[in-house]
Amino acid sequence: MKRKETMKLSNSFSGALRTFAYFLSSGTHYQLEGIDYLKLYGEEPSAIEMAFAIYANVIELDEEGNVLNAKYAEKRAVDSIRAYCDPSFEVEPPYEQWEIDLHSAPPMKDNIKNNSCQHCI
Repeated sequence: MKRKETMKLSNSFSGALRTFAYFLSSGTHYQLEGIDYLKLYGEEPSAIEMAFAIYANVIELDEEGNVLNAKYAEKRAVDSIRAYCDPSFEVEPPYEQWEIDLHSAPPMKDNIKNNSCQHCI
């Protein structure tokens, strides 16, 4: 039986996601200056979950996996946190449903064996 080809995220996407996660979790994201949002990590994790969902839903890649709109994806994502922390803030343009969809979680067990992870076997 022939094994199906697997895909990995591109280095471009991996770098964009890593950078977004760093600035968001460090409290230094320039678009959230003056917003006290770090407490959301422990108290309101669904707000952080939504920001990452929006980021993942909005980001676009070309055929080679190069990120085309990292800053726009970040803006849409951090606007959700700003609106969560400041009810007077209006997201413009308002979110469309596809931007805020929460897609299914992965299965509880991996579909492939990862020999380098003893907990994954």
